[in-house]
Amino acid sequence: MKKNAKNILLFGLIFVIIDQIVKVVLSSKMIVNQSFVIIKDFFSITLAHNTGAAFSILTGNRYLLIVIGILALIGLFIYIKKLEVFDDIDTFTYSLLIGGIVGNLIDRIVHGYVIDYLSFSFGNFYFPIFNFADICIVISIIIILFRMIKEDLWK
Repeated sequence: MKKNAKNILLFGLIFVIIDQIVKVVLSSKMIVNQSFVIIKDFFSITLAHNTGAAFSILTGNRYLLIVIGILALIGLFIYIKKLEVFDDIDTFTYSLLIGGIVGNLIDRIVHGYVIDYLSFSFGNFYFPIFNFADICIVISIIIILFRMIKEDLWK
C-alpha cells in the first residue's frame, strides 16, 4: 500500500475516534433533545437522534443508508487505490471523507440512528442539527469541488 494511502487510513481513523468520543461523552451526559446554550440565540449543543441522512432525508431507511455508506466507502477506496499521485491536500481531504462516512456509519449500525449535537439558529431560522462527522464530509466535498473547479479553470 502506498504511504499516502496508509496516511489517509490513519488520519481517517483519527477523525472517526474524535467523532465517536464526542458522541459517547454527549450521549452519556445528556438526554435526547436536551440543549446547552453556548452562544444565546446562535449556537447550542442539542442531543438529537437522526434516523435519516442530511436534513433528515430518507428518515427511517436505516438499512438503505448503511448500504449507501458501505458502497461510498468501497467506491472511495477503489478511487484512492487507482490514484497515481497524492499530495497533502488529497490525504487530508480523503481522510476527512472516510472519517465522516465511517463515523456516521458506526452510529447507524450500532444505534440505528446518527447522533447529532451541533445546533445553530439565526433569529427564527434553525439549521438542522449535525455532528463532527458531517463537518468532515462537507469540508471534504467542498475541497474536492474547489479543486475540480480550479483544475478545470487551468485547462
